Amino acid sequence: MRIAFYAPLKPIDHPVPSGDRLMARAFFALLQQSGHEVAVVSSLRSFDRTGDRRRQLALRASAAAEAAALIERCRHGDAPNLWFTYHAYHKAPDWLGPAVIRACGLPYVIAEASIAGKQAGGPWDLGHRATIAAVDAAAAVLAMTEVDARNLAEYAPHPGKIVLFPPFLAAPLRPPGGREGARRRLARSLDLPADTVWLAVVAMMRDDIKACSYRLLADALARLAQPDWRLVVIGDGAAGAAIRAQLRTVGGDKVRFLGEQPPEAVAELLAAADIFVWPGLQEAYGMAILEALAAGLPVVACSEGGIADLVEHGRNGFLAPDRSAAVLAGHLDRLIADADLRRQLGAEAAALVAKRHSLAAARARLAQVLTAVTRGGALPCG
Repeated sequence: MRIAFYAPLKPIDHPVPSGDRLMARAFFALLQQSGHEVAVVSSLRSFDRTGDRRRQLALRASAAAEAAALIERCRHGDAPNLWFTYHAYHKAPDWLGPAVIRACGLPYVIAEASIAGKQAGGPWDLGHRATIAAVDAAAAVLAMTEVDARNLAEYAPHPGKIVLFPPFLAAPLRPPGGREGARRRLARSLDLPADTVWLAVVAMMRDDIKACSYRLLADALARLAQPDWRLVVIGDGAAGAAIRAQLRTVGGDKVRFLGEQPPEAVAELLAAADIFVWPGLQEAYGMAILEALAAGLPVVACSEGGIADLVEHGRNGFLAPDRSAAVLAGHLDRLIADADLRRQLGAEAAALVAKRHSLAAARARLAQVLTAVTRGGALPCG
């Protein structure tokens, strides 16, 4: 099947890494590996960070011109069999998909649409209404978390089109030599004692909610009772200098900063570390958290957004309510002190990812969805 692929928030070739780009690339690869001919039909980024209505109108006009060109191609025989959009919400609506599918009679699937009712009438009202219209036009809407599924059901005229589709990893990387090899290499290159507990963080250092998560992390580290730990951080960004200063203040020479790193380096850190800690404030779910779980790390995070869809408290990690630095610190202290508990939760983490978030699980679920929307039949439930 020929599939038109579009990611309005961040194209798959965008130079800045993020969980959103990673998930977009994972869906693109999943469609290809499922035997479909997949083409990115536009690199138009509809994202408006500040709520600038003039910018939003300009983006909508650009999208209308691109949609007209795509519709013309369809009418001259160059039509896909299906349109697939990854991630549409009020700040980055899909202006293209609904226009093209209406004119060309195509089935339309959206993965990770999200709708926030409080945006009605606000600075992003245009995008809010466009996302509701897109959900209405779609044959299937893939919700990545239970929270998103419940929110979407409030706006979908036909809630049965909403399919829970857990986030997945397209190709988990395994560093050579496994955990022991990665641990030896990083201990040597970062001057880290191999017999201490290594905490890992992988997150961009943006001056937004990411910076808030880092501040909460620093607060939690300052409260630790256990002294035997080291922190290794992958990530950089506009708030990097301030974030590094905060963490150095509480951790001193216990902290190592690696800056932005390629996936291979992330995989090596996750293989070598003992615990993944990231508050994850306002995270939809957190691809870095999913990668850490897949690597067999227990995760300590806040119970926000869709993180609870990945981290089951007491089973593969621990969650802190109410953005509590004290509770985060308590969970970390418990894990730092108990190697057997780290191993137990880490083994369960890897097993749950293999069962729910593997490429094989995603491929089977996607096949059901595409069959239902192109040939008729029931969408998968639950």
